[in-house]
Amino acid sequence: MIRQSFRRQARACESLGSLFTARLCTLAADRLDDRTAVGRRVLAWTGEPSGTGDALALRLAGCLHALVLSGADKNLAAVYPPHATDDETLWSVCTRAFERHEAFILDRLTSAPQTNEVRRSSALLPGFLTIAKLFGKPLTLSELGASAGLNLLWDRYAYRLGDMTWGGQSPVTLAPAWEGPAAPQAVITIADRAGCDLNPLDPASSDDRLRMLSYIWADQADRLERTRLALDMAAQSGLNVERADAIDWLKRRLAVPHPGTIHVIYHSIAWQYFPDALKAEGNALIASAGEKATPDAPLARLQMEADGKPDGAALTLQIWPTGERHDIGRADFHGRWVKWSGWPGV
Repeated sequence: MIRQSFRRQARACESLGSLFTARLCTLAADRLDDRTAVGRRVLAWTGEPSGTGDALALRLAGCLHALVLSGADKNLAAVYPPHATDDETLWSVCTRAFERHEAFILDRLTSAPQTNEVRRSSALLPGFLTIAKLFGKPLTLSELGASAGLNLLWDRYAYRLGDMTWGGQSPVTLAPAWEGPAAPQAVITIADRAGCDLNPLDPASSDDRLRMLSYIWADQADRLERTRLALDMAAQSGLNVERADAIDWLKRRLAVPHPGTIHVIYHSIAWQYFPDALKAEGNALIASAGEKATPDAPLARLQMEADGKPDGAALTLQIWPTGERHDIGRADFHGRWVKWSGWPGV
């Protein structure tokens, strides 16, 4: 099961444009053994190793990338992108890294990967524009699984969505491949924004920045640079993501009335990691709040989440007090493309 999970992750990495990480996962699947403490720990993993579970392959890849980014292992850096080498040399250097940095890797394997992919904002933006168009009110934002808060600052980025541009000048420009009708035009005002995460990362912390960047695949230089710039913006914003259980936080957030604004609960590639019982409780909480929504204080839920289909994630939007819900598009997990269908009549 462990080796299978590495091979599945390799296929996922290849489909998402990271040939190097796919190669690394394949090498680990074929060659990892019990001659190192790291190998023994990985092969004896007792949790759920898959990408939707403990993401074990990405944990190991993140450990190695952290050693490269921090400058802790120059031999490893010499075989990492942009450098090229053969499989024998790459795996030999990785094995030596397992031995030299055993304590670091074993400790870091205990933590789940976090990437906070900022390009997901380019898939969320047309949803926010739709909400603003439908209600004509300022937005109160509540993000579940917000990590370092990069997708809480989506209104501070510049966008090119097909022929449409949105946002002012920004260090971060998001330009996914766009398919479908134009996104709606609407004026957006943010009344309030907040987010929670079980393990929020501080964009001003060098350790947390390294942790986040290490989980970005090493041959995707554009993602690394974009994330660095977004982290700089988040650090300068002073925004703090609250350390909290998502359901407990949601209860508190929904208990506060937001008259004159549309309260938007949103999440991207986060809900799938919640236990089923918590998802059921969260769905019930949101539905109950929806029943109390009024035209002066409406509620919306915007989601970008996996739905079991092979072509990316589903974009869905539900609004209250009507309860109307529609699939409004699909998007690549990393935000490389958006297939927009939109809200009927908007």
